[in-house]
Amino acid sequence: MKKMLTISLIAALGTTALAQNAVRVGMAYDAGGKFDKSFNQSAYNGALRAVKDLGVQEKDFEPSDPSQIVQGIRGFASQGFDLTIGVGFNNNASITQVAKENPDLYFGLVDDVSEAKNVASLTFQEEQGSYLVGYLAALNSSTGVVGFIGGMDIPLIHKFEAGYTAGAKAANKSVKVVSQYVGTTPDAWNNPGKAKEIAVSLRSKGADIIFAAAGASGNGLYDYIKQVQCLKANQLPSGVTFKTDNFAKVPKSASYKAACAGNTRPMFFIGVDSNQNYLGDFDKNPATMNHGLTSMLKRVDNAVYTLIKAVKGGQFKGGQQVFGLKANGVGYAVDEYNRALIPASQIAKVEAIKQQIIAGKIVVPSK
Repeated sequence: MKKMLTISLIAALGTTALAQNAVRVGMAYDAGGKFDKSFNQSAYNGALRAVKDLGVQEKDFEPSDPSQIVQGIRGFASQGFDLTIGVGFNNNASITQVAKENPDLYFGLVDDVSEAKNVASLTFQEEQGSYLVGYLAALNSSTGVVGFIGGMDIPLIHKFEAGYTAGAKAANKSVKVVSQYVGTTPDAWNNPGKAKEIAVSLRSKGADIIFAAAGASGNGLYDYIKQVQCLKANQLPSGVTFKTDNFAKVPKSASYKAACAGNTRPMFFIGVDSNQNYLGDFDKNPATMNHGLTSMLKRVDNAVYTLIKAVKGGQFKGGQQVFGLKANGVGYAVDEYNRALIPASQIAKVEAIKQQIIAGKIVVPSK
């Protein structure tokens, strides 16, 4: 049975004859799939850029069940793919096992460190990018309460929370950060219903800006903010009041005006991994107020592209490679959707902090 499954998986990966001199790259994705609008999709975009710019051949593998991961990765190896990349720490065991079985092939692992010598382990300083968006959140919160939704309760996501909290406190030492995680298993990356429940809870505590580092589960947060759009004064918990009104002059949609008349303030999400600002354009009109304040960019696309380029150039190196602000591995997003929300004065402050982090003058906590 196992042999038949492996054969079928190999067939699914594609058997078309490819040019002998083309570098072949296999991408094995994590839970949520390559179109999760977040982590996986960033990796996919990096691979697509390599196809366009470098002329490599790329094939995808999206397991319908975790038990299939190792066989999918082994399928790439059995066809002699020059590079196989496992996207997500859940792929560590499978990538490591198959890499040891195929010492003459190259492998990549995103978000964890493999012990195999022929694996390039691509990790990120998520806390640095999270610090920047936390700073922006505290500058713009009307209540002085900001929220954080983590996906799986693991050290990797604690880095996001730690950086976000530190950045918020740096901007406003009295800000309150309220946090909650979706779960403790890989299902936490693909449970938007639970994330939406958490968003309800954080809003009830006064959070008007919420950062979700939760993969596809973050869609639950976006849906909830689209549903409610704002916080009303009579909904604030005891001890929480509106302190600022930074967005009073930003044009609002008709829907917002109808739902949020009176003493209210808008709600915002902060996206993660990919630029998700566009998801806050609820009325499909960038000229009106966007509900995505910014996005913490985790440039998995840059890391994947860099690794593929190294393989194509005969410069593959195994071991851990760390991508932070200095290497353009993390950052924050400003575009046509949120430019009206973040004034030039705030961008100048964040850019100055960014340079201090790069120079080592600010050390961002990771836990």
